[in-house]
Amino acid sequence: MSDKFDVIVIGAGPGGYVAAIRAAQLGLKTACVEKYVGKDGKQALGGTCLNVGCIPSKALLDSSWKYHEAQEGFELHGITAQSVSIDVEKMVDRKNKIVKQFTGGVATLFKANGVTTIEGHGKLLANKQIEVTGPDGNVTTYQADNVILASGSRPIEIPPAPLTGDVIVDSTGALDFTSVPKRLGVIGAGVIGLELGSVWRRLGAEVVVFEALDKFLALADDIIAKEALKTFNKQGLNIRLGARVTGTEVKGSEVTVSFTDSEGEQQLTFDKLIVAVGRRPYTENLLASDCGVDLDERGVIFVDDYCATSVPGVYAVGDAVRGPMLAHKSSEEGVMVAERIAGHKTAMNYDLVPSVIYTHPEIAWVGKTEQQLKAESVEVSVGIFPFAANGRAVAANETTGMVKVVADAKTDRVLGVHVLGPGAAELVQQGAIAMEFGSSAEDIGMMVFSHPTVSEALKEAALAVNGHAIHVANRKKR
Repeated sequence: MSDKFDVIVIGAGPGGYVAAIRAAQLGLKTACVEKYVGKDGKQALGGTCLNVGCIPSKALLDSSWKYHEAQEGFELHGITAQSVSIDVEKMVDRKNKIVKQFTGGVATLFKANGVTTIEGHGKLLANKQIEVTGPDGNVTTYQADNVILASGSRPIEIPPAPLTGDVIVDSTGALDFTSVPKRLGVIGAGVIGLELGSVWRRLGAEVVVFEALDKFLALADDIIAKEALKTFNKQGLNIRLGARVTGTEVKGSEVTVSFTDSEGEQQLTFDKLIVAVGRRPYTENLLASDCGVDLDERGVIFVDDYCATSVPGVYAVGDAVRGPMLAHKSSEEGVMVAERIAGHKTAMNYDLVPSVIYTHPEIAWVGKTEQQLKAESVEVSVGIFPFAANGRAVAANETTGMVKVVADAKTDRVLGVHVLGPGAAELVQQGAIAMEFGSSAEDIGMMVFSHPTVSEALKEAALAVNGHAIHVANRKKR
């Protein structure tokens, strides 16, 4: 038996590393176990988000958008840029440097806060013991008073499209293309599929996105989803709804995809195929059979509203438990658990977890959609304001999309904010702050917003809820 800790965290992703830092800040002797190895062969902290998810994908999204603007957006501003080209290897190298910067930053934060880093695969045994298998195969056992399981998730693989490592790849592989594929297929029109499809479309690839569902972005508000679909089609993303992939055949450096849609059985050939059909909890070999923690049939760890498992002193957070697989949700759960271990009564508001798709324009929302509320028989009032009527958006040539505010028709309390357009994630966060404090649409409408800003669109949408918008014609109340 090795050292004993107040808290041992398994996993150093957004849930785990934040939990470890917060626990250490609260005076608890804390260790964090992580087995992930970076491109340099050394332990890399930060989990999927920092290494192969949120951060690297945003680096590529921003690089590809700058290239797209230089090619197609400068002329409008009177700027002539001739012979614009893209060095994909340099773009990917920049992405890798950003990843290394942030994963190294987590290691620095661990040192600053006194968190012990343990390298290897962690497994929960009975009586809150943690078995760690190091990179050399040596096994060490640690004792903890409290355990936080933050093992994260991994991309889902599907039988019709087995990964090959070069032609058929998952989201991780799609971050490391060394050249722009002429023809790119993407299975899945969710967040990951749309973001990665956008990156390579901007750089010149012909992109087809296969979505098995008949409805586009089923979790988003209807009007936002419909406008987004139109926008992406204009950008050249060929999004095929109701298209179910039935098989793939790789020949040399090409892959032929067989699929069925409303027109029957069809085939298309691509140079690369990205499988982006979602993620599943990474809980394999995490739990000993006698540790007492329960999983469901999908590998999700059972927890209560405070992320406690059925074993006292054992908690689980992030992608391994119920709820949306989002880095910010994981981090807040990590903070909540660390503070509850330290004796605080911290709770988390799961009703106000924002969702963002970092396409261009961005799509973001918080709270409930108009459709959800109507299904729950809640009478609502709706305010919509288009960015085409917003001075800052027009000046920036970012006029696509709108802000939609949904409020309770009786109390005027804001129940949802939905945005397609420039800075959507930031505007939705303003909505989330207002909603956290029980704001009414009238409250937002009475606040002073600086001019000209795109955030004025949120104020105007809030005013429009009650027919008071100034810079767009108000819809007549029925």
